[in-house]
This record gives sequence, structure tokens and C-alpha cells, in this order.
Amino acid sequence: MSANEAVPEVDSPALRRAHQDGTRAISELADRHAVALESLLAILRSDRLDDRAARNLAIESAANALVQLRVASDLQKDAVLEPVVGAFARLQSDLRPLERFGNLDVQFVEPPATGRALPSEVAHAARAIVRNSVLAIVDDTTARRVRIQWDCDGLNLLIGIRDDGRGELSVSDDALRPAAESVVALNGDLAVSSTEGWGSAIDIRLPLDPPAAPEPLTEVTELSSREREVLRLVVAGSRNREIASTLGISDNTVKFHVSNLLRKTGCRTRGELASLAR
Repeated sequence: MSANEAVPEVDSPALRRAHQDGTRAISELADRHAVALESLLAILRSDRLDDRAARNLAIESAANALVQLRVASDLQKDAVLEPVVGAFARLQSDLRPLERFGNLDVQFVEPPATGRALPSEVAHAARAIVRNSVLAIVDDTTARRVRIQWDCDGLNLLIGIRDDGRGELSVSDDALRPAAESVVALNGDLAVSSTEGWGSAIDIRLPLDPPAAPEPLTEVTELSSREREVLRLVVAGSRNREIASTLGISDNTVKFHVSNLLRKTGCRTRGELASLAR
């Protein structure tokens, strides 16, 4: 079935809902950008702040906004789905120049049109992984034919790449390193089998569901009971003076605990710390 015959899947209720959710998320991101910019302008235009105070407050507000926007953008990106047939068609388009301007005959075995839709992160990574793998094969210079196959088993995207080269490719080759690193980042597997004189086969498995969420910050970083209390209030958006008042300690003590939290977690700003703790 060709890419043009994937219309029923694109029009499925699940994908329509995903598209609507993606559109809504993009609109929310635009609103967040607008609010962040308006806040910065209000700070810089304020006649109640001197230049130094306005600059420091603007820097902190911008850092907080960037962290929040990045988190929201990552969530939005993960929520978007791409039909497997459509993702494969884009891969074919990506590799077309190799056929037109090179000496490589690229053969494609399309996935079933009924296969599970891919999270955009997986679809994007899968195309990049295949491109990198094919370039590694091209480096061999002896391969004249490459066969690329995608399939889905409901839980994973399964990718098979076969060539007719010398059969000397291995998983430790530097040319395959970018692809292997991308596969590992998605909790997948990459295996290479080669037969001298007959070619090489690259088999890749990419999970369609995201990796398990990382452990909470408080579980992986050794914090004192007071640091945990301060962290909880930082996450809630409290300023140093408010934290000091709530905990019955001085502003300087709060600053000391916040500095320790930044040092222990490797964060550079309060906004980054709050985002990581969430």
C-alpha cells in the first residue's frame, strides 16, 4: 500500500483528537510566549526599579519562563502522533537523493497501514537513525543495494536494514555511532550481523511508549529535612522572604539552603530547580 492510501488512518478518531490536542498545545505555548514577553517589558519599563534591579529581575523572569516553556514544549512534542505510513513516506523522501545522485538502489518495504501511530519523537528519531545507518553503509563504497523495512508489533517500531556490501559492518563502527546513541536514548536495541562477501544486516527496535519517568529529585539527591522544606516552598513559587517567614528562619539562612540545593542538583537558577523538582 502506498503512502497516499493511508488516509483512513489519518482520519481516525484517535489521530483527530491528537491533532486537536496538538493544535491546542501550540496555542497555549504561543500564549505563554506572549505572557513572558509582556512580563519582561513590564519589568524593564517599571519606574519603581533602578537599572540593576530591573536587569536582575528580568534575567530571573526570563530564566523561569524559558524553563517552563521548554517543559511545555517537550510535553506537547511527545503528545503529537504521526501515522506510521506517513512517517515512512517522509523517510523515502529523505533518502531519494541517494538514489537520484548516487549509485545506491534503495528498496523500501512499507509498514502495514493499520500499524500503531508513532509519537513524533520516535518518528523523527527513526528517520534520523535510518539515514545515519544508510550513510554508514554508503561509506563502505561496495554496497549497491539497500533494503529498508519498517514494522510495528504494537509496542515497538521494528526497523530492518540490509545491504549487499562486503559484510564487514559491526555495531562498534564509528559510522554507526550516531544511530546507536539515538537508539539507546530511546531505550531501544540495535544489532548488526554481517557475513563476509554477502552484506550486513542492521536490526533496530524502538519502543513506542516513553521511558519510565525519572525518580523524584528528592529520591536521587541527598537533602536534609530543612532543604526539603525549602525546596517545597521554592517549587510553590515562594520568594526568600516568604520562605523565611514560613519556616521561621532568616533570609540569609534561606539563601544558604537555596545555594546548597543549586549546588547539589547542578541547577543554575531557581526556575530550573523548581522545574526539576516537579
